Amino acid sequence: MPGVVGPDLPAAFARPAAYGDLVASLLALSTFATLHTRLGVFVAWVFNVWGTADLLYAFYQGILGVGVQPGQWGATYFIPTVVVPLLLITHGLMFAVLMRPDDTP
Repeated sequence: MPGVVGPDLPAAFARPAAYGDLVASLLALSTFATLHTRLGVFVAWVFNVWGTADLLYAFYQGILGVGVQPGQWGATYFIPTVVVPLLLITHGLMFAVLMRPDDTP
């Protein structure tokens, strides 16, 4: 959407971030749809690994790789400052839940 981010936000950062988020959202919906099955736990693992890797890759690209400058974020400055830390905490909690031993006989 024009005007949401700065006009000079590097496409080398924006495209992988957008496609990574798209795949993560599809995996999240797949996890939600299949969680009551045995396949759902596997899909949850795939989603969690992908989502964490996507966040860390975007973080790396934004700081070291492409080097996004603060003014290039435009109105989306709150995403790396507020949303990304919360998502990393959520993925960490999800890893803790997925690695918990199964108590069912």
